[in-house]
Amino acid sequence: MKPFQAIDAAAVPIAQPNFDTDQIIPSRYLQKLRDNDFGDFLFRDLRFHRDGSENPDFVLNKPAYRQSTVLVAERNFACGSSREHAVWALYDYGFRTVIAPSFGDIFFSNALKNGLLPIVLPPPVVAGLLTALQTLPGSQIRVDLDAQTVTAPDGTTHEFSIDPFSKHCLLNGIDELDYTLSHLDRIVEFEKLREKHQIAPVNAHCHCNCQ
Repeated sequence: MKPFQAIDAAAVPIAQPNFDTDQIIPSRYLQKLRDNDFGDFLFRDLRFHRDGSENPDFVLNKPAYRQSTVLVAERNFACGSSREHAVWALYDYGFRTVIAPSFGDIFFSNALKNGLLPIVLPPPVVAGLLTALQTLPGSQIRVDLDAQTVTAPDGTTHEFSIDPFSKHCLLNGIDELDYTLSHLDRIVEFEKLREKHQIAPVNAHCHCNCQ
């Protein structure tokens, strides 16, 4: 994963509540291995017609939103199945953060583990962001993970919460395994101490007739 840096970028609005994971990535792509570029499959049935041509009416195909790395969505974004592929598709396409009033629980957890920052803001704040992005396409939003703030196009700043461990991993571009390996020396030392001071098994001192 790439370390999460402060973002100043045009944001794309998805003003549809209950936008589910099947809309983010259709189920027919779930058999593909992680080494694929899942960004190609993002919003596949919405971005493209059946003949493979682009759907000009889909928001991400509009010139002002093509280079977006911030997505602003309605409530309950990424509900539905538990597929991790939905996060992969957003991340591989280039999105680093999604802002919404609420998320599907499993998606929220998967996002934090895969380099995508899910930000929960109050519904009125998100509604204001969506209106601004739709009124002035190409409007920019700033996301500062270190300060835990989102700055709207009008300059208004909003704070968001994130647990310290997830924040650390995102800022440093590491996942849970990387974090564990970064403490390998301490783990090895602990195991050595554990072996050195390990007491004998209980049955070694047993005086009963058990075998």
